[in-house]
Amino acid sequence: MDLLLVEDNSELADLVCTFLKKDGFSIVNVDSGEKALEFLENNTAKVVLLDIMLPGIDGFTVCSGIRKKHNTPIIIISAKVDKVDKINGFTLGADDYIEKPVDVDILSAKISALIKRNYELKAEHIIINSGDISINKSANQVYLKGKLLNMTSKEFELLLLLVENPGKTLRKDYIFNKIWGADSFSEDQTLTVHIKMLRDKLEDNPKKPVRIVTLWGVGYRYEEI
Repeated sequence: MDLLLVEDNSELADLVCTFLKKDGFSIVNVDSGEKALEFLENNTAKVVLLDIMLPGIDGFTVCSGIRKKHNTPIIIISAKVDKVDKINGFTLGADDYIEKPVDVDILSAKISALIKRNYELKAEHIIINSGDISINKSANQVYLKGKLLNMTSKEFELLLLLVENPGKTLRKDYIFNKIWGADSFSEDQTLTVHIKMLRDKLEDNPKKPVRIVTLWGVGYRYEEI
């Protein structure tokens, strides 16, 4: 689900939902703060559009409640335009504050910007794709042709270092110090062993590697294929 709209004015809710759906967003509308918090207990939304003056608990309380459990971006949409209210909204964790009446074009643009900044740009840094290799940095997972590979933490760190420096020759001592540390009691042969283990998992022919290339007497170079 892209958007959760928390708005008890049915006419305004219908208008906003109709417009945002035309812009390609999927959206659910609830008419109370209690329903919003209940929805987020079992579902996710990329952005919450939150009115302040709601029946039951108000939007400020909802904003605070969401922020205690979720990092979901929140845009407050309210007729309460006092400076104190805006400051309160931001203090409680809102990402933006839009005054009513709502300009739906501006609202749509703000939603798109929030989604890009919080999801698309972050994903670019979290997921690294190199040919048919995909590395999820946050989960420490490596996929080859869509298949999850079983890797140790050091294998993962070593591969990540190589993939983040494609086409560059990395000296053995540099790699060793980055992965095991200059003060490590591991022997230099440890690097050679880990390179072999990576090749066994990544290369079609480990004896004739094309991804992780050896430069004799110098180090290793990762080639994207």
